[in-house]
Amino acid sequence: MHSKKQTPEKYYVGIDVGSASVRAALVDGFGTVMAHAEQPIQIWEPQAEHYEQSSADIWAACCSVTKKVVSGVDASRIRGVGFDATCSLVVVDKQFQPLAVNCEGENYRNVIMWMDHRAVSQVERINATQHRVLSYVGGVMSVEMQPPKLLWIKENLQESCWEKAGHFFDLPDFLSWKATGVTARSLCTVVCKWTYTSDKGWDDSFWKMIGLEDLVEDKYEKIGNRILSPGESVGKGLTPEAAKDLGLPEGIAVAASLIDAHAGGLGVIGADVKGHNLPCENQPITSRVAMICGTSSCHMGVSETPIFVPGVWGPYFSAMVPGLWLNEGGQSATGKLIDHVVRGHVAFPELQAKAAASAHSIYTYLNSHLDLIKKSLPVGFLTVDLHVWPDFHGNRSPLTDLTLKGMVVGLTLSQGLDELALIYLATIQAIALGTRHILETMQAAGHHINTLFLCGGLSKNPLFVQMHADITGKPVVLSKEAEAVLVGAAILGACASGDFASIQEAMAKMGKVGRVVQPNHEHKRFYDKKYKVFLKLVEHQREYRSIMDSFRSGVM
Repeated sequence: MHSKKQTPEKYYVGIDVGSASVRAALVDGFGTVMAHAEQPIQIWEPQAEHYEQSSADIWAACCSVTKKVVSGVDASRIRGVGFDATCSLVVVDKQFQPLAVNCEGENYRNVIMWMDHRAVSQVERINATQHRVLSYVGGVMSVEMQPPKLLWIKENLQESCWEKAGHFFDLPDFLSWKATGVTARSLCTVVCKWTYTSDKGWDDSFWKMIGLEDLVEDKYEKIGNRILSPGESVGKGLTPEAAKDLGLPEGIAVAASLIDAHAGGLGVIGADVKGHNLPCENQPITSRVAMICGTSSCHMGVSETPIFVPGVWGPYFSAMVPGLWLNEGGQSATGKLIDHVVRGHVAFPELQAKAAASAHSIYTYLNSHLDLIKKSLPVGFLTVDLHVWPDFHGNRSPLTDLTLKGMVVGLTLSQGLDELALIYLATIQAIALGTRHILETMQAAGHHINTLFLCGGLSKNPLFVQMHADITGKPVVLSKEAEAVLVGAAILGACASGDFASIQEAMAKMGKVGRVVQPNHEHKRFYDKKYKVFLKLVEHQREYRSIMDSFRSGVM
């Protein structure tokens, strides 16, 4: 629905492709979301750790949601479009038709999702090279980046995909190509996920060393040899075909895109905090970390000089905020983990029924139930004997260990709603303890962080937010606009239109502070103890593995 308040002169469209849905928003020059829409997209899981999507399905959803948000709006007021998306890999042939990334030959399934872990053996071999480009990804490349996926395709789908491929796009770049017909890539995607560096470009020796020398031979035509800064205008704007698909005017500015987490960072990290009594007031933006929390979580910190943080991606120059170096920590499964734990519990049907009867979401109901059972204790103290290690999908930061597994200590035979609420709470705390682990690693390497800025779906859960404040000991700032990622995408469109002189100017004007959540410092001792247990859990897991490895080596 459109807001009833008086409409300003200029609008921008932000389009965000998440893991499970596509969203669009119509945003004004003050960062207010005037209208937004959402549509699910399909995910295929043909086998364990393989996750695929369809670029045609994604583009159709982009068109559908965009038409909804601009319906009834004077088209001449819409000045620019910005895209963000997950860092999934899109493969098309030389005629830009989809190519199957699977053994079944299903061409419409031409996207390997960011969270796909099929290329474990490939990434291990890449990391064994110890090539210098790995120093810009925390020393160890993630299986979620693009080089191991490309190598997997070459080794497993040589004839059906690798030899026929015309272009390998990061999903954000596929969308800007689809809108403009221009194959230029965003500095954000190629720096963060493909090993490009802003000073030296592509490193021929890296691609040759890992067995992908064919990409060098065609001068990187297939992965991008024209690079644009995020927010820079692409080509001549929307093509007639794309304009018709999206319901927008032909020729309006299209911005070089961002990865979705980086768009969220853009939407929150530059907000004016005057009058909110925050430690980051009158401090440089480098005192802030933007945390984008949805299916997974990303922790984005910027610095004026490059800081190399073990186990944390980056430093990437100008990958999010122009002129600043970016470090990016992350947790591969957060919202997905909470859903997994809650929906897999035997008491879930009871929770579902009671939440529906009270007209609340399952998480609102669980939060209320925790308040009922906490008695006189602070709610967080309910897990004094229940501890979770949250790496059910491996550890991205700061341990960069794909083989780590989830752990739960403190289970009983009880399996009612109380126990479901407690394991839900312990899981949220484990995710927040993981954030503390990442922040402490960043600070030990030279970052000076005093305030967290949260956005994304999980930031709408007050328990998740409070636990992050209490466990890190830092205030949490929530965006005035719940859809901060969409505001970040719209900021790109605003910059491409020429209405703002810089991304920084647009960030300060369009990013707005909403609620501030302070930590309960009197709970510090409890969470310090929980953190000690948290670190012991992974230490013990590695000990258990070492014990069992001696068995494996004897029988295999």
